[in-house]
Amino acid sequence: MLAQPSRRNFLGIVASAAGALVGSRSLLAAPLSGARVEALRTGPWDLSWLDALKGKHRQVFSVGALAGHMPMHVVTNWLNAHQEVFGLVPPDINAVVGISVSYPVNAVDALWAKYELGRRWQLRDPATGEWATRNIYLDHMPAGARETGVRPLQARGAIFWQCNNALNGVAHELADDTKQPFEQVRAELLAGLNQGVRLVPAHTMVLGLAQERGFAYEQIG
Repeated sequence: MLAQPSRRNFLGIVASAAGALVGSRSLLAAPLSGARVEALRTGPWDLSWLDALKGKHRQVFSVGALAGHMPMHVVTNWLNAHQEVFGLVPPDINAVVGISVSYPVNAVDALWAKYELGRRWQLRDPATGEWATRNIYLDHMPAGARETGVRPLQARGAIFWQCNNALNGVAHELADDTKQPFEQVRAELLAGLNQGVRLVPAHTMVLGLAQERGFAYEQIG
């Protein structure tokens, strides 16, 4: 089960620097070409987007365990409260959601289905009660008078990142489990990140960089 990937998996080779923005792609039916994989690695790492976030209030939400937690609701509550109390909305406030081992939050539906991410992370679809085969965090999650989810939060200015080290750990474990080459699985996971997700070298590193730039920090799960 991938809910808590092992230390061994996280010590896999960190691949060449990947692009700052990697969108979801409809390329999951067949392996990516070598040229396409290289197109996803446009290094060096560009973290300048952190410096562009200059809201009066800035916060990073580090998402840990998913089972039993509703991380999108926490971020929504933070945005709502700043709007209601101070009348502030992005870009005058900045919410950043840091994803590491909670990788399924950043994965498109096709990957949830193919790799049974719901079963592996013990996440059930609230609509069926079965192991989720779609990204249940993406859209239409009730949150008081509003709906929340990754896309609604992105529409409100929230930025999501994905730790490259954690992605490699997931790719190693999925490759071992499904008897596929690691590079093929990793390329598939890269291509299947939700649109707008920013790939970062290491979760722990970018948490520190954000705090150096005045971001508050909250752990969820």
